[in-house]
Amino acid sequence: MQENNIIISNDELIEDKYDRLRLIPWWDQDRLKKAKVMVVGAGALGNEIIKDLALLGIGEIYIFDIDKIENTNLTRSVLFRSEDIGKYKAKVAAESAMKINPDVKAKGFVLNVIDDVGLGFFRNCDIVLGGLDNREARLAINRACYKVNKVWIDGAIEALNGIARVFEPGHGACYECTMTTVDWQLINKRKSCALLTKEEMKEGKTPTTPTSSAVIAGIQVQEMLKILHRDRNLPTLIGKGFVFNGLTHDSYIVDYEEKNDCMSHDIYDSIIDQKWKSDEISIAEVLDVIRKDLGENAVIDLDRDIATFGKCNCKNIKKIFKPVHKLKKADLICEKCNETMSFDTIHTIDGSENFVNKTFKELGIPYFHIIAGRLGVNMKYYEFTGDKDKYFVEE
Repeated sequence: MQENNIIISNDELIEDKYDRLRLIPWWDQDRLKKAKVMVVGAGALGNEIIKDLALLGIGEIYIFDIDKIENTNLTRSVLFRSEDIGKYKAKVAAESAMKINPDVKAKGFVLNVIDDVGLGFFRNCDIVLGGLDNREARLAINRACYKVNKVWIDGAIEALNGIARVFEPGHGACYECTMTTVDWQLINKRKSCALLTKEEMKEGKTPTTPTSSAVIAGIQVQEMLKILHRDRNLPTLIGKGFVFNGLTHDSYIVDYEEKNDCMSHDIYDSIIDQKWKSDEISIAEVLDVIRKDLGENAVIDLDRDIATFGKCNCKNIKKIFKPVHKLKKADLICEKCNETMSFDTIHTIDGSENFVNKTFKELGIPYFHIIAGRLGVNMKYYEFTGDKDKYFVEE
């Protein structure tokens, strides 16, 4: 159209939807558009986090949750509708995020973050936000983020209360530093129940409200924004926690003490990108590359114990090849005599094993993982970068 002899295109008549955000002096919308954000947990807290990320125009949102939507989720989860009951939370949340803002790319994964997500995924994201309800998953995220030097932001809610915490490797306390004796007892109890069914483990649900979710998720996403703009020197909660009491309207900041002997403080350096695909390259082929780098006696170190073979008193031997943490009771039942089997485990591979022609996927290692090569005290780390397309959306 023409107005006062000035040509104005139809596009110019449409106000930039991020205009109010760009008015913030330190704001960089292009930076948010390029960001890759990982969200673990798509329940009440995760819904609010994902909604905020979509509104902000975060470029890529990756959502992890293994649960399906239940009727009780509908009163606390803005992204779900009654017709979504029975569908996977992560998938529906991703679809809803893109409906809120078509500018964003969102992808949902039905994967357990404790065992099934490769370290390379954490390494290739900009930041991780947790909307979790259990300590074991938080501990797994904490250790993964520390290894690849990524910030993660934890959130937790109960009734009208909540807490948001920010952890950055090498800068103050991590999540494990904050854990109490009771926390460890509860984690060990869950681990000791690894062979039980989900129904046998149920101990009740945490009472939550959509209001407390909104408050804590808002703080988490706000901290994410400041960290993505960290060159602006904005104050953050790194190594600290924001505690909110919705009943009395009190809030305060907690400073956490860093523990020098914390087991989570293991940062990988010298990570080497490899075009390896974990479902194609064999263990023997990888070991050959590592030995060319480090020396002929180098070994492969895994970050988890793998159950290899089950052995029964009836002399039957059964192939397992699963992380020990993922073993179920059925995995250890002998198909010949129906008795429970013992099993062998490995976490270091020296090439003498009778399964080195297997792929790492067949061994029970997730896609896009990072493994270590070791010769004495010398270490190098290798990423299965060839698996990248298993996770990330096309650019």
